[in-house]
Amino acid sequence: MQVVIGLDSGTTATKAVAAGADGDVRVTASVGYPLLVPAPGQAELDSGRLREAAVEALAAVAEQVRERGDEVVAISLSAAMHGVVPLDEDGAPLGRLITWADGRAAEQTTALMADDRARGLHARTGTPVHPMSPLTKLAWLSQHEPDLVRRTPRWGGVKELLVSALCDGGHLIDLSCASATGCYDIHARRWDDEALDIAGVRVGQLPEVVPTTHLLPGLRAEVAAATGLAAGIPVVIGASDGVLANLGVGAVRAGIAAVSLGTSGALRTVVPSPTVDPTGRLFCYALTEEHWVLGGPINNGGSVVRWAARALAAQFDVPAPEGERADELDARLLTEAADAPVGSDGLLCLPYFLGERAPWWRAGMRGAFLGLRREHRRAHLVRAAVEGVCQQLALVRDAFDASHLPVTEVRATGGAVASALWVSTLAAALNLPVGVADSPEGTGLGACLLGLHALGELPDLDRATAIVAVHDAVEPDPEAAELYRRMRPLVEQSTLALADVFSALDNLAPALTGATEEVV
Repeated sequence: MQVVIGLDSGTTATKAVAAGADGDVRVTASVGYPLLVPAPGQAELDSGRLREAAVEALAAVAEQVRERGDEVVAISLSAAMHGVVPLDEDGAPLGRLITWADGRAAEQTTALMADDRARGLHARTGTPVHPMSPLTKLAWLSQHEPDLVRRTPRWGGVKELLVSALCDGGHLIDLSCASATGCYDIHARRWDDEALDIAGVRVGQLPEVVPTTHLLPGLRAEVAAATGLAAGIPVVIGASDGVLANLGVGAVRAGIAAVSLGTSGALRTVVPSPTVDPTGRLFCYALTEEHWVLGGPINNGGSVVRWAARALAAQFDVPAPEGERADELDARLLTEAADAPVGSDGLLCLPYFLGERAPWWRAGMRGAFLGLRREHRRAHLVRAAVEGVCQQLALVRDAFDASHLPVTEVRATGGAVASALWVSTLAAALNLPVGVADSPEGTGLGACLLGLHALGELPDLDRATAIVAVHDAVEPDPEAAELYRRMRPLVEQSTLALADVFSALDNLAPALTGATEEVV
């Protein structure tokens, strides 16, 4: 069997997935690395370790492919969005990578919103102005370390680190990752002058933008030797992880949306050309020239249950920290929560424990439980948190409706959708049938399919809808769907009413002195 390896570098691990033209995932490998938190609100990666992990994951999956007797015909790259890293002329890192989860650019974000530049930037670039974006991160760096920004030869993100680690391909970025920087005009197809002025960088410091199907010149000799792969094997530059997740579950046709629900989450649908939500609630990123992904990411997904395990389940003899034992505790809490009634007896959760992005795009968001009464128990709190996450995704779906993008089917992937409670709650909140993809490797599989498309083996990406296997859809419970519909305006009202309170609490938080670096 001929296979493509999809190499997906994310925030805490790089995964390698080998799949054939039938969409069947043959083998996988994963290499993890820590998320570094040098100060509160900051989130970084060791750039060198990320590059090493890519080679290690590639070597591990290539060995499994050889053991099966299969043949690797190409490698296709996926990368986490919104990273910023200084690079030398050859693309080697000069420092750590600032990840999407880093919030230090809140002040720059607020200033762009206050003088109304944010609206125009979002309309041209498709990326909401938020501390996650490279635009605001570079603006922060230009304010605090202007000499560093000026003298750095190149600036890039995760994809540029991958390309330079694996290939001698020059300073390149794919259209997908470029469209997620907040610095690229997705309509004019060029780096945006105003955005670059705000960021404090020159066009010459940024990579050349190429199609997501662009073929790189092949593996470096040392990478080929380390992985056992041929140096001349085609390497497809690929796309960003979010849009590839849509492809990996077959959600590329009109009316089909993809939900990713792991630690965080997102709801996305595909349109044929760049489309920007006039209300500013949705992003628009490229998959290919003919496939653009419109959607909204949320910071909080399955992580709300992990929070509950640490905060509310101390008496269980299963500790919360890592691995299978933590998963066992999460499952126990979800089973308990399933016994609480739909609507959690009137308990409302704003699940912004890790801040929030869509649909609010406002820095400094915090979590809250509203409507607490003495009869509420742990099961109510956990169920309310699950319901709160699903309501955030429903608010994104409401933004689709307002943009005249009807959705009739949802395909879901991610660790959380292994839980029946998560899937049934999601179906009811969205009031749509939710099918769960057979393979949990949505993003890596999407990279494989895009690689096949670049090679001409999958001429029509819409075929992915039929290729990718999905379980029978879970239909929404009508009574639960109606209750969530009635509760959703309360989520919006509560969030807007408390937004200034959240900001004030953020400002009151004392600066931590002498803090040591945290590893997550």
